[in-house]
Amino acid sequence: MISKTLVIFGGIILSLGIIFHLQGQSLVGPESSFMYKNPEWITYGMQIAITGAIIIISGIIFKFIKRN
Repeated sequence: MISKTLVIFGGIILSLGIIFHLQGQSLVGPESSFMYKNPEWITYGMQIAITGAIIIISGIIFKFIKRN
């Protein structure tokens, strides 16, 4: 149960990180957003996405450890 929760939570965080990254690059989102065309949010988005990926991987590893 906890591994499934980690994977879902990590997926949400990964998705948000990708969106933030793309907004920083001015590819998505409204131009009135404070993240739009902001180079700091390119970096923040990458960091958030990597954190989400780490949480997903942790959930998958936890699932395999729990099985054995």
